[in-house]
Amino acid sequence: MNPSLKFFLFLIISLEISFIPNLVINLTFLAGSLLYLFISKYSLKKLALIIVFAFPAAFAIFSSLYWFSDEPNLIAAWTLFTRMYVLIFLGVILINTTPPLTLARSLEQNFHLPTKLVYGWLAAFNFIPQMQVELKKIKVATLMRGQNLSWWSPSLYFKAILPALAHSEELSEGMLAHGFGRYSKRSKIKTIPLTWKDWLIFIFFLLFIQIFFIFCTKFYL
Repeated sequence: MNPSLKFFLFLIISLEISFIPNLVINLTFLAGSLLYLFISKYSLKKLALIIVFAFPAAFAIFSSLYWFSDEPNLIAAWTLFTRMYVLIFLGVILINTTPPLTLARSLEQNFHLPTKLVYGWLAAFNFIPQMQVELKKIKVATLMRGQNLSWWSPSLYFKAILPALAHSEELSEGMLAHGFGRYSKRSKIKTIPLTWKDWLIFIFFLLFIQIFFIFCTKFYL
């Protein structure tokens, strides 16, 4: 499927799941997402880390609706608990199947998003690994002075502001030097096609999911 259409499909599904409180829908998508990740041989270590890091927030939602509510509702608590994991796993699947560069090119070519906006977002996304390196350098430098900055220390991130500002200026100058203007036309290194088959696949999955939502909301909690 075309990357942009896949992105919009996942976005629509996420919005509908967010507004439809249905435990059966959440469990179905949760099972399907986990099954897909296992079949695609997604890293079990990364999957475990995602589950562990998301658990405190999900557990807080569950406990607030079940143990600390005037009217405890177990179904509603489990619905919101599973909803958080469904939205996370949908995002993981989208990221795992759609490289950011491909999505950026598709949004630019197929839906005419401004080149400067798309590649600015892409540059910020690619800056994350460089920022991780800068944070490690700052931690090593502070250790040499007898200080230990943990990952939750505000001082660590205040010290990282200067490298981030310097990188933003370099990025802005580089984009202007390469012709990334609001109205400038650029050639395409790789063309991302948007065919009628992509639209048919998009419409088929969208209609199938709507029918599934209607069935679940009518017959199940």
